Amino acid sequence: MIASKGKVRGLVTVTVRDCNGHVKYFKNGFWRTLFRMKERPMIFKHHNTITSQGDGLIADLLVSNPTQNKVDSTNGYMRVGTGWTGSTPKNNTGVNTPTGSFKKLDSTFPKTQAAFGSSGQNVVLYRTSFAAGDLNANGINEVALMNGNTASAKCLAYAQITPAVNVTSADSLQIDWQITVSGS
Repeated sequence: MIASKGKVRGLVTVTVRDCNGHVKYFKNGFWRTLFRMKERPMIFKHHNTITSQGDGLIADLLVSNPTQNKVDSTNGYMRVGTGWTGSTPKNNTGVNTPTGSFKKLDSTFPKTQAAFGSSGQNVVLYRTSFAAGDLNANGINEVALMNGNTASAKCLAYAQITPAVNVTSADSLQIDWQITVSGS
């Protein structure tokens, strides 16, 4: 008997930039100022959850006649929100409290990290860039990777953004998502 320990896992990187395209920094609080510590950049990394719908989307890809849209250059979108609760992320079908609208994946995404047969061939990269003016919200703390931009879209993956970020209408928000498929 052979037992597989296969898994699908992801990592989300969120970057907030100012109107000039530079990474924004948090203003130092009392203790960081007292100890003359550098300001922290607004770049955050967090693991994601492949949702129950995502499990179904992956299985659907493995059949000869898939019935669901793939999260690809035509149907790939992300949506951010302010309603992270952490209670049942596996069951999420999107963000809990949407802010802004669905945003299409950037033009060269998704793609694999490396060519087939090379190390990194099993890592899929997704990127969405919310330009200045796309968002104006405080407390953005969740993101969903979707296979469309309507209420019927399916959620492949869901992630917490921590700490929550504030994005003004002058700021841009870039979300990089990598999903690694491992059969070991």
